[in-house]
Amino acid sequence: MKYICVEGVIGVGKTTLTRMISQRLSFEPVLEIVEENPFLANFYKDRERWAFQTQIFFLMSRYTQQNYISKMINQKNIVSDYTFKKDRIFAELNLEGDQLWLYNKVFDVIETKTVNPDIIIYLKASIDTILKRIELRDRIFEREIDISYLESLSDAYDNFFKTYSGKYIEVDADSIDFVKYQEDLDFIISKLKEAL
Repeated sequence: MKYICVEGVIGVGKTTLTRMISQRLSFEPVLEIVEENPFLANFYKDRERWAFQTQIFFLMSRYTQQNYISKMINQKNIVSDYTFKKDRIFAELNLEGDQLWLYNKVFDVIETKTVNPDIIIYLKASIDTILKRIELRDRIFEREIDISYLESLSDAYDNFFKTYSGKYIEVDADSIDFVKYQEDLDFIISKLKEAL
């Protein structure tokens, strides 16, 4: 059985691609819980005040999903629209001092009980592309996103993948549109099959 993750900055197309891979390859999708986070809207208005609560909610919801994945990984092929390790990318960007120290203590304990993906598809895009896609899906709470935050997040993802020791495929999401063009989706699926 295989476990695939799709990663990238907010709005890049992770969930859409995850659903498409799920349908094409008959993998079970595991989708990140985002809109249910009760702190997220406030976080985008005042990151410093709401970062810790937002991060802890995400950490615990992702861990709950990881428990499910670890139980099902020997029975089903799974594709997810995030990796558990992404949680730390966001924490290091948004937390500092005692909050980051406490977060890291909890994360280090929890991470040992999670499953590493066989492969990650990293959707990399320019800020312009990301902003267009965020605008297109029009989540109310994302209207408050600061461009400088997206730039910092994009840099953090690049740095993560520079040192990532697992297998991943980088996809230039500026030059392809797997929603509009079947051949672009076919290209990603073929790269994925080849890597697996």
